[in-house]
Amino acid sequence: MKKVTLSILTLALCSATFAQKLDRSIKPKPGPAPEIKLGKTESFTLANGLQVFVVENHKLPTIECNIEFAVKPALEGDHAGYQDMLSELLLSGTTTRSKDKLNEEIDEMGARINVGAKGMSGGGLKKYTQKIFDLMADIATNAVIKQDELDKIKSKTISGLETEKNQPDAMVRNVSAVVNFGTNHPFGEVPTEETLKKITLSDCNDYYHTYFRPNVAYMAIVGDITVAEAKPLIEKYFGKWAKKDVPVSAYTIPQVKATKVAFAARTAAVQSVVSVTYPVDLMPGTPDVIKARVANTVLGGGSQGRLFLDLREKHAWTYGAYSSLRPDELGGSFSATVKCRNAVSDSAVGAILSEMKAMQTDRVDADALQNSITYLSGNFAIGLEDPNTVAQYAINIERYHMPKNYYQNYLKDLSAVTAEDVMAMSVKYIRPDMANIVVAGSKEDVAEKLAKYSADGKVAYYDYAGKPIAATTAMAAPAGKTADDVFKKYIAAMGGEKAINGIQDIKITGTSTIQGMGITITEIKKAPGKYKQSVDVNQGGQSMTVQKQVFDGTKGYQEQQGQKAPIAGDDLDEITQEADIASDLHGDKYGVKRSLKGMEAVNGSNAYVVDVVNAKGKKSVEYYDAASGLLVKKIQGEGDKLQTSEYSDYREIPGTNGYKVPYKVTESGAQMPVITETVTAVDVNKGIPDTEFN
Repeated sequence: MKKVTLSILTLALCSATFAQKLDRSIKPKPGPAPEIKLGKTESFTLANGLQVFVVENHKLPTIECNIEFAVKPALEGDHAGYQDMLSELLLSGTTTRSKDKLNEEIDEMGARINVGAKGMSGGGLKKYTQKIFDLMADIATNAVIKQDELDKIKSKTISGLETEKNQPDAMVRNVSAVVNFGTNHPFGEVPTEETLKKITLSDCNDYYHTYFRPNVAYMAIVGDITVAEAKPLIEKYFGKWAKKDVPVSAYTIPQVKATKVAFAARTAAVQSVVSVTYPVDLMPGTPDVIKARVANTVLGGGSQGRLFLDLREKHAWTYGAYSSLRPDELGGSFSATVKCRNAVSDSAVGAILSEMKAMQTDRVDADALQNSITYLSGNFAIGLEDPNTVAQYAINIERYHMPKNYYQNYLKDLSAVTAEDVMAMSVKYIRPDMANIVVAGSKEDVAEKLAKYSADGKVAYYDYAGKPIAATTAMAAPAGKTADDVFKKYIAAMGGEKAINGIQDIKITGTSTIQGMGITITEIKKAPGKYKQSVDVNQGGQSMTVQKQVFDGTKGYQEQQGQKAPIAGDDLDEITQEADIASDLHGDKYGVKRSLKGMEAVNGSNAYVVDVVNAKGKKSVEYYDAASGLLVKKIQGEGDKLQTSEYSDYREIPGTNGYKVPYKVTESGAQMPVITETVTAVDVNKGIPDTEFN
């Protein structure tokens, strides 16, 4: 015992002495980069051309299998979107298994099988290796694409697309794709409702039978398996996969000649999403990739990047500012992105361009360079924990003709990058003078301020899908025209005061679809101020109420997924006004003030734009068709709570002396899916009992 105590005491004294001599103000120099060991890798090729790589990793009793197709398919053209649908379509059954049987077998193993237009993957416990290969081979060779499955996926995809129409991130992504690559490149094809509707069963089947071929496929298997175990199984399940000549399309990587501002307008937006972006000719595995990655990290790869330190830390314009430089065989891309307030959007663009220019002239200091290398080293090490990443590395080496020791030496090559390398890569790949400045935001508050950054001094406008459009210009209202004139015409168009006051109760029933699910929306009002709305989901022949609002004229509640809460505060004020059938005639009661702003085109027709402020100071914008006088659009809220409503297909209700109801209402917002409601029934003055509002 005494010897142990003495040893501990001796160590403590030695440590204290060492601490006195250690200068903690001097950062320790990084040690030599280690050589990465990815595991024993062996390969073989089947007679049908399938190239297989087996990477042994016996830490866990699992396997992961990735198949990647090295293809350059034909453009989708005016049927854009069918390749994305294959991820679901190819899991909808085979010639030997129904969709339910396929899902049942996957679930029983607790396995994972995914498929897409460019490849497939599967994984699970080692004991299920043979079964996983069996299922993957069945999908690769015997998939059956059915019309009813395609119709369901098309419907769901179109519904999801509606949601993206007002999402700034999606708008910037789509516009960037088009302005960077053009519609004659696969990266520039953006699915729209029109292209999705044109997709046929032949489109999907032709792609599957053309490009799902073993002679253009690379398979990587990573996990608790040896090549001796894997080879007979691969030969058994994939050996009969028929090879076939696969067509190769040629694409040209476009080159941006000068800066251009591409703007996608979001009505009443309070912030902008900005991307400074352009295509680059940077192929995977080439000597520039690692050096260029360090340069990009110095600029905007994290919280130590120049963009973050400038736009967030120095100016507080944003929560984050980042950049990416992505190599790709079909065409790489650079982008620097930021989200910021309207008032500073143009300044943020200027700062991004300035930092990009500085990368070409301002030498990175030693600390910033080392921080970037350390950051990338950490990300690389973390990535090695994912078997799918290791599998991808094995495929990359063969597919892109990279050195066999590329990833083993990755950290060594990374640590060897110098400040001179960073500047050389910046001159080559970070080009603020040849960039597309893509912005989604408020046209009125932001767009024209960005014109100074465009080489031609102009702003080009695009819709949500990247289609060029003419700039919509607000027009002045006719001289002497007032908001009161516009609103009086609206009341007359709705049937007049007599017709409106004649409505004692009204029930409107409508239907819609959200993500492929049918819903029924029922709205009931009864004078002098009772209200009820319910939303029911219809599935499998059964109906379930998922949302409800009830107001008895004094108090109310809202219920969602079984949780009930009282309506209070501003919500109570809003539902009180909503419950008033004749609220349009009672503007003074609710403190509503309207002012005529001008005129704009809405869906191809001129409309009066009226700014509205209520007693609580809440603002909204109403658009009244100049010809008919009817309300065709309304925007309320702001930021994440912004909501746009569009009204059309007005019809007169029989027996109401001319009272009209819009039979089509489309609701969209930043935090909600687009909902298009089609009215199926309107009942007026049927004597709705008060018990409906309990």
